[in-house]
Amino acid sequence: MAWAMTLGLVATTARAVAGDDLALWRVYDSTFASARYIDLTHAFSPRQPMGIGFDPIKVGAAQSAVSIPGIIAKGDAFSYEKQGVGITAYTLPTDQIGTQLDPPAHWTAAGATISELPATYAVRPLVVINIAPKVAKDAGYEATRADIDAWEREHGRIPKGSVVMFRSDWSKHWNEPQRFTQKPFPGVSLPVLQFLHLERAILFHGHEPLDTDMSDDFKGESWLLRHHYTQAEGVMNLDQVPEAGALILIGYAKPEGGTGGLARYIAVAPASWPHGVTIEQAPGAPLPEYSVPLRRDSDGVLRRLSR
Repeated sequence: MAWAMTLGLVATTARAVAGDDLALWRVYDSTFASARYIDLTHAFSPRQPMGIGFDPIKVGAAQSAVSIPGIIAKGDAFSYEKQGVGITAYTLPTDQIGTQLDPPAHWTAAGATISELPATYAVRPLVVINIAPKVAKDAGYEATRADIDAWEREHGRIPKGSVVMFRSDWSKHWNEPQRFTQKPFPGVSLPVLQFLHLERAILFHGHEPLDTDMSDDFKGESWLLRHHYTQAEGVMNLDQVPEAGALILIGYAKPEGGTGGLARYIAVAPASWPHGVTIEQAPGAPLPEYSVPLRRDSDGVLRRLSR
């Protein structure tokens, strides 16, 4: 639980050493540098589950709009073989796709768009409420107030401004697109959403399916967005994250006026946690060189194919 207060410690440290511009760097060195990082985000591709009514994603090599003598002709596709570069074109049929962040503008013209969300979304305490055992018995199970109460009895009050993720393990069906979006699937009940926002003042909640619940009128999502809250959808790997004590890093594309957006969520767990990767294990610079080169697959996606 002490590690869960890292954000508070950042502020406290900064106040205690007034005028010390390096206080945050010391918090990074003492905590984040040795922490474990867990990706909660699906990679998107034409093979992924899609909401009903949307065309699939289209992916392929980008084509040149002009002729560049000695390099490429107008209309030709860029490739490693001819130009020595990989440039990919994406056709997204909707901004409600994959692991995403839903802003209020999705449901109301008076609501904030993706490009109007504040920079303070970047890092928050992460709460994980495990409903997976109940979902294993009932695929259509909806999280209830009893699930919240059980978490708080064990871990204490849900922190103000935190992100609350509901672990259902539904993400394990991601490679079964038809089953993933087919009812029944797990959800979060409207009373739970109202309690979390009105009584615990959370930033937003997240779930593994692509919808908040199975209701025909999208009652949970409608209430959230019409009351100017956001939500995360299509997250994964919550089975690798501690129920309490982690942080979440939040990144998302910033389309102007966006009514939805692909997002990247990363959990930061204590150094003692058994899952995830450390900065020492994956420093990020330089990145690894792979023995198998990228090739365009039949769906247009660059993959490391051995053929």
